[in-house]
Amino acid sequence: MDEMLLRTGNQDEVSSNLPAARQTKLVELVKKRGQVSASELVNIFGVSRDTIRRDLTLLEERGLLVRTHGGAVPRERLVTSSITTLDSRMNMQRNPKERIGKAAAQLIRDRETLMLNGGSSIAYFADELGSHHDLTIVTNNLHVPSILPAHAVRAVYVLGGTYIASSQVMVGFAGFAAMPQISVDTAVMAVSGLSSKGCSISKLEEATATREMMAACQRTILLADSSKFDVQAFAMVANYDLVEYLVTDAQPDGDLAAALEEAGVKIVVAG
Repeated sequence: MDEMLLRTGNQDEVSSNLPAARQTKLVELVKKRGQVSASELVNIFGVSRDTIRRDLTLLEERGLLVRTHGGAVPRERLVTSSITTLDSRMNMQRNPKERIGKAAAQLIRDRETLMLNGGSSIAYFADELGSHHDLTIVTNNLHVPSILPAHAVRAVYVLGGTYIASSQVMVGFAGFAAMPQISVDTAVMAVSGLSSKGCSISKLEEATATREMMAACQRTILLADSSKFDVQAFAMVANYDLVEYLVTDAQPDGDLAAALEEAGVKIVVAG
């Protein structure tokens, strides 16, 4: 949708011949999405990566956005400590998240027990489980039970703890004390950032909960759209040794790709 809007009318309006117009549109896009990768900007504006880099550098110098290793975020939303509401994240990168959710659902087997954490990508994934049956769901995500297709689920267990309103999740000792006593097939986890160091989440309590969830499962599937690439959020969750799949909307490159390959992570790019 964003690409259609930006490409409406004469392409020259956002071409390298009119950098001011392109840069204005770029800032508007970053503010609307909350986070945009350099690769996306190259495709949207039809200019070179070097041109986008120069644009981002100039706009950061003017205080209009903040550059990340893989793209940019709004000035008011520094990635390292950003906390946004679930409702706002549901509308960010919606199309990629829908495709990621559908692709991830195809990795799930009937009668599995699934551990789901918080995040908008998890909500889209849960909505795509309708073709399955006899699933058991364990989650701290209060948004999930109402989304799950009733006919696909045998039981839903909601973990207790302290309620975080911005994410609509429960975290803390009350919910996770029993974690070592349960056996779960697959953790499907959403994260805020993926870097060569590992996956991370913006809130410390959620990162801790996600790490414990992954440790309780036999395999982990990470869900992250490409705007999360080369992003280091505030709290580290884990490296990629526990991860079997990354489901995303684009092929990672550079140091991130090397780290995923070294850990043996299978990458599924949603079509």
